[in-house]
Amino acid sequence: MNPSAANVNPAETAKFDKLAARWWDPNGESRPLHDLNPVRLNYVAERAVLKGARLLDVGCGGGILSEALAAAGADVVGIDLARRVLEVARLHLHESKQKVDYREISVEALAQEAPGTFDAIACMELLEHVPDPASVVAACAMLLKPGGRLFLSTLNRTPLAFAAAIVGAEYALNLLPRGTHHYAQFIRPAELASALRSAGLELEDISGLAYNPLSRRAWIAQSTQVNYLACARKPE
Repeated sequence: MNPSAANVNPAETAKFDKLAARWWDPNGESRPLHDLNPVRLNYVAERAVLKGARLLDVGCGGGILSEALAAAGADVVGIDLARRVLEVARLHLHESKQKVDYREISVEALAQEAPGTFDAIACMELLEHVPDPASVVAACAMLLKPGGRLFLSTLNRTPLAFAAAIVGAEYALNLLPRGTHHYAQFIRPAELASALRSAGLELEDISGLAYNPLSRRAWIAQSTQVNYLACARKPE
């Protein structure tokens, strides 16, 4: 892991920067993030104490999850490499009155700067957008305190995920801009589990994350064929 070489695809950050101005519009291009956020927050809250905890949101974007975690009582640091999106996240704090420390830094660089300082880390819908997902997982492991937990969400590399996340969400329903996802970058649960083991983390749970874009309802499901969540713990 080389912190001087940013684990980022500039085309990916540029893509999300284009959405910056409409990030907090619940009916805009970020609509799925708004709809999925309560389920992701509950998944974290059921497995980690948030009140008073120091928590990192990796790939925080415009701060939808960061603010929800802060509202639950956590001391939140949000990091991203999409500059315009971070500016929107900071501006939104004036409206929400929440407190989040937003930083433009890679998770690898932060791991070198502040290892072992977080009680919990959330990394939602980021791994499928970076060149080296295992590097992100390893950096998160470095940043966790012993006993801390890492929470992840990503897309499974299955035909059903291709149909739902790309054909359905990007082309048929226009829920996301075309080109948001690339099927080859989707991650199978076994691949994620291997990266977690290599980073010295213990996988505690993998759960499916289901979403009906028509009803805008999201829920935890048994099937991991499309979206899924994972929780891993750093040993004491």
